Amino acid sequence: MERVPATLRARGGPTAHKLPAFWKKLRQSHQLLFLALPACIFVFVFHYIPLYGLIVAFKNYNYRDGILHSPWNGFENFKFIFTSSDAWVITRNTLLYNTAFIFSTLIVSVILALLLNQVSKKFIKFHQTALFFPYFISFVIVSYVCLAFLDMSHGFLNTILSWFGKEPVLWYNEPQYWPYILMSVNLWKNAGYYAIIYYTAIISIDSEYFEAAEIDGANIWQQIWAITLPLLKPLMILLVLLQVSRIFFGNFDLFYNVTMNSTLLYPTTDIIDTFVFRALRVNGDIGMASAAGFYQSIVGLIIILFTNFIIRRVSKENALF
Repeated sequence: MERVPATLRARGGPTAHKLPAFWKKLRQSHQLLFLALPACIFVFVFHYIPLYGLIVAFKNYNYRDGILHSPWNGFENFKFIFTSSDAWVITRNTLLYNTAFIFSTLIVSVILALLLNQVSKKFIKFHQTALFFPYFISFVIVSYVCLAFLDMSHGFLNTILSWFGKEPVLWYNEPQYWPYILMSVNLWKNAGYYAIIYYTAIISIDSEYFEAAEIDGANIWQQIWAITLPLLKPLMILLVLLQVSRIFFGNFDLFYNVTMNSTLLYPTTDIIDTFVFRALRVNGDIGMASAAGFYQSIVGLIIILFTNFIIRRVSKENALF
């Protein structure tokens, strides 16, 4: 029989002091843990328990047999996505739109935040509300606002074109215009939200930096370039990384409602999410829809890991993990 060293017997074993220290720390932080409990329950119920449904992506699901008893079909659901004639178009559109959305929103929101920082304190609340308000408007309402601008007969843009003797444009039949329209709508909807986040970070910067720069004779542009932007960089990287993780997920409401689901616009507005929705609505194939969602999640995870790896190589302190 192996003998236990006397030092370990005297100390009560190698973990004797670790467990009491752990429970002591737990008791000291019980109020913070209690505050975090609702969020933990929410994440567990709505994000971890549904992971059980991932097996549907590998099954020929039918309602009679349910999830557990539906027959397995391997990767057949994934083959449907990749062998479709529209696979390249929807993948290209999803990636290009999201890439354009990420960088255009980043640039515009930072510029808006810098401008907001120059606004008089008397009017700051008005400007904050004006920037933040579009974020809360439903895309159903936004789609009808766009219709008021783009309607062929009574749309605002066609009315202006008629003043200059131009022919009206069938906006909902011409796919070449929609990348610019959708980018504009996305900027109007989201740039203000991110601008408020960046503005909050700007006003938290120690004012002594700017006072020292003014004493050294730096103008406003030099202060922005040498102080504000470098201190905003960690937040910018974090928000970009979070958006990159969703780069394979399109904004379904934007692409479905704003375009009025016009089939003539599919070459430039059809994305993975709208394609899966149509397939699910027409064929009722839940397995294929689950496979598409699983595919989007895996690719998104790979992209964010790769992006974080590059950031870590360039600037380790700004990496997410």
